[in-house]
Amino acid sequence: MSVSYFIRRLGLMIPTVFGISCVMFALTQIMPGGPIDRIVQRVKFGSMGSSGTDSGGISEDFHQALIAHYGYDKPPVARYFHWVGSVLRGDLGESFEYEEPVLKVIVSKFPVSLTFGLFSFFLVYLLSIPLGIYKAYTHGKWFDSMSSFLLFVAHSIPSFILAIALLVIFAGGSYFNIFPAGGLVSDDFHELSLVAKIKDYFHHIFLPLTAYVAGQFALSTLLMKDAFLEQKTKAYVLTARAKGLSEVMIAYRHILRNSLTPMATQISEFTAVFLMGSVLIEQIFNLDGVGLLSYDSILSRDYPVVMGIILLAAFAQVIGVLISDLLYVLLDPRVSYKSSLQELS
Repeated sequence: MSVSYFIRRLGLMIPTVFGISCVMFALTQIMPGGPIDRIVQRVKFGSMGSSGTDSGGISEDFHQALIAHYGYDKPPVARYFHWVGSVLRGDLGESFEYEEPVLKVIVSKFPVSLTFGLFSFFLVYLLSIPLGIYKAYTHGKWFDSMSSFLLFVAHSIPSFILAIALLVIFAGGSYFNIFPAGGLVSDDFHELSLVAKIKDYFHHIFLPLTAYVAGQFALSTLLMKDAFLEQKTKAYVLTARAKGLSEVMIAYRHILRNSLTPMATQISEFTAVFLMGSVLIEQIFNLDGVGLLSYDSILSRDYPVVMGIILLAAFAQVIGVLISDLLYVLLDPRVSYKSSLQELS
């Protein structure tokens, strides 16, 4: 494994994350509203028409103090580099809404999004790989045709539409009342036994997890089938059959590794889910994760939290791309680090 390739890829991450942060910081500066406007509005509705105040209900001195407190008395470029300097020291700033460090606020929401990200990752790969292989061996038969139709339907339905449909059908909307409509656990969760807690937890996450997994599972299964079918026609497979090897050994010792390369590229899609979760799914199922936090922070103009989430999501995404590239090279010996470096040059 080439260390120079790994270092080169890490080096490319820096301008990528830097560029994303520049764009998002610029967008937060031109968006209407902000912490000062929110404070002015609160005071305005609480003390309109006070003597010695401006039309907003606060004194000019207090207004200027607010501007200085939030750093808006400095040029945008100076504010950006001040923020970058703080980030490099591990300080993402303080939330306007929660009045706590941004990193603490985001980390407090990690368990929900991380749980669904990990479950989604393992479920997709554990199910899609064997199903894709089976579909490849039953290509053109009734099982392959029926399952392909269902997979195409699952992939074509947006996850939030599927989430709403699952709620309406299975969570007491109009048909069945099998699963809870939201939350991660029941109100009496702490009073339950260990087995009952596990059962209650999975009972709550079944519907949102299905909405998370469906689209990616369908895509991964179809990718696995196509890759497996392509590899089955290669010369090395024909040679293995000519030597008398069984189909099981050919499938799992020869074809499988080469068929996994398209799946490796999908790993980068999950890294953002690990951190960000899904805004709409968390909103629909009332899950207190990072996705819902990002939505609420945008509505409340809590720009430090928004910037912190975007920065961490961008970092997670480029790490995912790096992992995908490395796995691709490891799985396919025909791809060399030297050729990859030439492509990057």
